[in-house]
Amino acid sequence: MTTNWVNKEKNAIELINIAGKLWLEKNIELTIFRRNIADARFTEILNNAEFTRVYLNLPITVDDFLAIAQSIEKLNLAPTRVDLSTLGKEWLEEKANFDSIDIFVAKKLEAYIGQDKKSLKPKHVVLFGFGRIGRLVARELIQQYGKGDQLVLKAIVTRGNSDDEIKKRSSLLRKDSVHGKFRGVITEDYANKALIANGNTIHMIAANNPAEIDYTQYGIQDALLIDNSGIFRDEEKLASHLQAKGISKVLLTAPGKGSLPNIVYGVNHLAFNRDEKNIFTAASCTTNAISPVIKVIKDHYGIESGHVETVHSYTNDQNLLDNYHKKYRRGRSAPMNMVITETGAASAITKVIPEMAGKFTGNAVRVPTPDVSLAILNLNLSKEASSVEEVNQLLRNAGSFGDLVEQIDFSTSQELVSSDCIGNSHASIVDSNATLISPNNKSIVLYVWYDNEYGYTRQVVRLAKYIGGVQRLTYY
Repeated sequence: MTTNWVNKEKNAIELINIAGKLWLEKNIELTIFRRNIADARFTEILNNAEFTRVYLNLPITVDDFLAIAQSIEKLNLAPTRVDLSTLGKEWLEEKANFDSIDIFVAKKLEAYIGQDKKSLKPKHVVLFGFGRIGRLVARELIQQYGKGDQLVLKAIVTRGNSDDEIKKRSSLLRKDSVHGKFRGVITEDYANKALIANGNTIHMIAANNPAEIDYTQYGIQDALLIDNSGIFRDEEKLASHLQAKGISKVLLTAPGKGSLPNIVYGVNHLAFNRDEKNIFTAASCTTNAISPVIKVIKDHYGIESGHVETVHSYTNDQNLLDNYHKKYRRGRSAPMNMVITETGAASAITKVIPEMAGKFTGNAVRVPTPDVSLAILNLNLSKEASSVEEVNQLLRNAGSFGDLVEQIDFSTSQELVSSDCIGNSHASIVDSNATLISPNNKSIVLYVWYDNEYGYTRQVVRLAKYIGGVQRLTYY
């Protein structure tokens, strides 16, 4: 191993140390292409730095990232999420105009300096239900706790809270067959019916009627309740949560029925006033995956019509072995069959992007994989796209800089397969090597991967932060 490489490893470790200090003391999060630094391994940092160098086609190194982080450490920034890849790109392009990197960083972040620029009041959170999405939301809230100025998980509501149930649920939280081990410390407090996660108490509450729960007896006030149960889908039933003491807002992790809007964070969340509404829905994983990409294409080319076909991993709604199911085909063994079924994403897209009303059809095929799905978008454009390269560049730009960088990832890999996308925090992963265009340049086919569990969970958490009013400033 060369001395130069050892120095890079040391710099990566120092970068992690600075990121951890900023995260825990000032609620400042440093990322590299939206990938968190504070909780990363030094090998991950080096890999992300190499990815940035290749992706941006710039001679950027971990040494540059460290120098930028050291400059950020000297500033009195408000709670902010800062992407070092963006700052690194700007530094290499503009450093001739600055006497030092400290001056450059201070200039770029001058609008973020001063704690008064963004003060945050912690928002209590209750999880109602603790299935696939509920446990991933819990993991994220625990791991993103930091200084405790944003979302604070205070309680989880399930059907029972016996010692055995608490033990089993904490075990499912610790280890996951798809997403691996929880990166933290969890202990059971049976006497107080609680879990202690990274030093924070999470009450395990047993209840059948949500309206009768008194959350205030657990010190919970003005809380956001995230309903992952799948039981309540319409406004009337979800409103029962608001009758409970201590709950002020409700977020459903599924498409809402009736007049409830579907909200895809980054696409249409600003269309809804968080102060005027109390019930919100985070739409479906597929709607979150296709909406950002459809928005980019619509805004640039216009869309006359389209079809979305989802190749979706099986879910707990299906049967492990053949058995009765109220829906056609879903009763057949999920691990053994490809199953044609319906998807509500085509109609849901209208709720997210009203201009698409009546323009989309959709269908789905459930396949024998446990996680990660693929949306195939066949779009008929209003104006011609000159080439596949033009379409890909449009989506690449959207995934690199701008308002949708948290939602759209852009893959240039010719070897990308579904398991590579497990744990990807974006709602959409554009497979650029699969993009097609028709001979008349008026139709395109886009292949969009998405982690229908983790990627969707990250979208839910982003929306929850917006609803709770605890979003930090961002520099992307």
